[in-house]
This record gives sequence, C-alpha cells and structure tokens, in this order.
Amino acid sequence: MSGLAPIVFYYGAGRLEELCQYRRAVLQPEFYRPEELQRLRADGTEPLAYLSLSEDQGPPAPWQRPQRNPDWGGAFVDVSHPGWTEHVIGQARAAIDAGFSGLFLDTLNVELTFPEDLPHLLRLVAALRQAAGSGYVLANRGFGLLPDLAEHIDGILFESFSARWTDDGYGPWPADILEGHARIAEDLPRYDLDLFALDYADTPGLADFARRRAALFGMPCVVSDRALSLV
Repeated sequence: MSGLAPIVFYYGAGRLEELCQYRRAVLQPEFYRPEELQRLRADGTEPLAYLSLSEDQGPPAPWQRPQRNPDWGGAFVDVSHPGWTEHVIGQARAAIDAGFSGLFLDTLNVELTFPEDLPHLLRLVAALRQAAGSGYVLANRGFGLLPDLAEHIDGILFESFSARWTDDGYGPWPADILEGHARIAEDLPRYDLDLFALDYADTPGLADFARRRAALFGMPCVVSDRALSLV
C-alpha cells in the first residue's frame, strides 16, 4: 500500500481500476454500489463519502434558506434546523453501511455567509465523527471552526490553495490571496492533522505551480478540473 498516491477527488462514477491507485478516494456516495466499495477496500483504497454540511442540492425542504450558492445552485441551509441534522447524519450512516471507510465534510465555510451557524456546524461535525466511528474524517477548509474542529477530524483539505477556476478559465490566485492562504497553511501543522491541497488547473505549467507551492507547506496536492472529473 506504500506505493499508492495519497488521495484523489473524483465526482464521477466507475473508474475502479484507476481509483485503486490511491490510498483514499473521495467519491459521491450515490454513484457507487456496495460491491464496488468492497473492491476498492480490498485493493487497499479507503473510499470517503462526500457530504455537504451547509448547502442542499435536494428538493425544497424546511431547512433551506432562500439564498442559493451562485456557483452550483444549491440552497444554503439553516444548520441549526433539527431536520437538517437528521438528514445529514442519515446520509453519513447510509454511506458507512454501504461500505465507505470514512467521510469528507464539505461546505464548512459558513463564517463567510452565516457566521451565526458556526456553533451548530461544529455540533454537526461532532455528530458525524461519532457516526464515522473509527473511520477517516477529512474536512474541507473549515478554518473558522478551528481549533475545535481539529478534535473531530483526521485531516484538512485546503481546496483551491494556489489555483482556481473562474468564468474565464483557470489561473493562480492574486498575490494578496496567495499570501493569506500561506499564513493559514503555516498555522495548520500545529493541529497534527493530515494536510492536503486541491487545486484547479488546465495547463502543465499551472499544475506544476500548484504542486510545487503546496509542497513548500508539506501538503500533497491533487490537481483537477472544476467538475473533479479526473482520476
């Protein structure tokens, strides 16, 4: 297993042979059957189930706010709503029962949109930690929840650390944003968690820039496209 790449983020279906080249694979749970997950685990790959903690792509529900994410169209949610808590924990338990080895917790940056939801979000993360048991839990950013967040997770992903997608294509962040991200990254090792970067690029030069910069901060870097369709 030592020869496997650390992690991949793939939001399509299938591609089991390629996914088995990674130690962990973050996947959309509705795209994988229990027998596929069993094959991944048998080949040494831990499948992690994607969960959104503050946005809902589903049909209208009482926990949804009127506002929507302009990039993906999902509804922002009231994280304190008990129905949302039940819904997300149910998703997590179903994924673990189906054969996922752990969870990937996305949309944690509510400090930028609804800061009043931060304590409710932290309680949801703690409940998901319990649902995952000894399984691996990876958080996407979630910097506004630190240091408390670190008690409930095994790793942090710094999504879009160096490069991003925009309406006009892919490119590096402006210098001031890169500096801000660097300051955050310099602080993360004190939490003693696994650290990863995920960047978006469509040229070898931009991909190399992202990988080299992440390596300076001790983070293995995954480079993909906006749809996370690459393995």
